[in-house]
Amino acid sequence: MEKKEIVYAFIDANNLHTQTSKVAGWLIDYCKLRKWLMWKFNVQVAYIFIGKREGSEYESLYSYLESCGFELVFKPTIIGKDGKVKGNIDADLVLKAMIDFPNYDKAIIITNDGDFYSLVEYLKEKGKLKYVISPNGKGLSVLLRKAAGSQILLLEQARDLLEYIK
Repeated sequence: MEKKEIVYAFIDANNLHTQTSKVAGWLIDYCKLRKWLMWKFNVQVAYIFIGKREGSEYESLYSYLESCGFELVFKPTIIGKDGKVKGNIDADLVLKAMIDFPNYDKAIIITNDGDFYSLVEYLKEKGKLKYVISPNGKGLSVLLRKAAGSQILLLEQARDLLEYIK
């Protein structure tokens, strides 16, 4: 009997949300996304890296994401000089991918952010990159596209399966 490969997903929550809802104009049903990741790619562990904010609306969001089967990894947020909330998770995602490196056979990275170029290049070099899934092909970093090569998928191709319908 052949052993199933162990697949982990590492998701940049802000990039995913911004690139689908604000840029491409559609909302993801996160429970559908989690089921799709399991069904399509055999993802056993799906981490969502997200800025931690206070307030009941955020607590509801966090509870919802956990109920969908995601493991949340929080980054404290601050208010920048421009008045915008900042909670950059890039280093946290890379660190977690490296800490968990011995525990998975393949990794899926969901982002458009070129800051993950080195991680994707390293995972590919070590034979551990399954895919980079781009939330929105139009916003995909040239560096990330270069690092992933043919191992890039566009989430918008599964929009009919993943879209939140009111």
